[in-house]
Amino acid sequence: MDELGRKRIPFFFAINFLKTEVIVVPLSDCPKDIRFKCDEYSVNTIIPKNVEIPNKTIKSMNPISLKDYKKAFNCVHEEMRAGNTYLLNLTFPTKIVINESFDQLYDGSNAKFKCVIRDRFLSFSPERFIKMEGDKIYTYPMKGTSQVQDDPSGDLLIKSKKESTEHLMIVDLLRNDLNQVASNITVQNFRFKEKIYTGTDWIWQTSSEIEGTLHNWQDQIGTILDKLLPAGSISGSPKSRTVDIIKNIESDDRGFYTGVFGYYDGEKLDSGVLIRFIEKTKNGQYIYRSGGGITIQSDVNQEYQELLDKIYIPTVKKYPLLQEG
Repeated sequence: MDELGRKRIPFFFAINFLKTEVIVVPLSDCPKDIRFKCDEYSVNTIIPKNVEIPNKTIKSMNPISLKDYKKAFNCVHEEMRAGNTYLLNLTFPTKIVINESFDQLYDGSNAKFKCVIRDRFLSFSPERFIKMEGDKIYTYPMKGTSQVQDDPSGDLLIKSKKESTEHLMIVDLLRNDLNQVASNITVQNFRFKEKIYTGTDWIWQTSSEIEGTLHNWQDQIGTILDKLLPAGSISGSPKSRTVDIIKNIESDDRGFYTGVFGYYDGEKLDSGVLIRFIEKTKNGQYIYRSGGGITIQSDVNQEYQELLDKIYIPTVKKYPLLQEG
């Protein structure tokens, strides 16, 4: 990636959670089985006509039991009481049944960041990772969720002490991460809320915008990403120790889930976090991966419900993502 950036050659990239697998393809050679959309930029995306995607695209699902989730949750709290982690993003796979192909779901879904690698995974993510343009780098940590039906104005989410603490930890982590590669780090917009349609319901999520100044970034794109990954919003704090705990507590390797993908077009770079994620296993089984941030204030039943709430496909036939300041 450093070499392609130095030569100003546009490329697509995808990096898994543990940085053990990286896909890098020049945009001029991007195969048809890789399709992606980053905000307004897309490759191998065809605007569909009269796409008919059922409201209930997930026919059935078999999530982790509350009993087993509690075991993992309690292990996280033990680590927190020992002072080993303060915030940990706990995730689990859920077996699902779908009738549509990845390409059909990609075409029929609405998300700011979408990526499909055929026969491997599909992600329709609301969360940007980093954007680099001019002499600026931006990141947008997303942390904090509530159901609109229970919180019509979003005020309960904004006023929640637990959600506020969790978000503040992530913003502090991301400020420190950007400080490794950039200078003049500032929080431009703290904890703004977004309303997102899940295909059946609306949820609120909170994000922040963090900005820094950097120079000659196009010559060191891979180096910068290596320093910033894994993304803080889907790992935790302190990052290195928390990632070790995640590997011990979670049931399997996340793979590309909670990794990142994006593109460099010769002048700017944009990227998304690989969440809202469906994986196709080698035996043809479909797995939806989801989770949420755990703090010492977290309630196990609420966190388990959040894991379930995030198993959805945002269908395009409904409403686009709305943003409110």
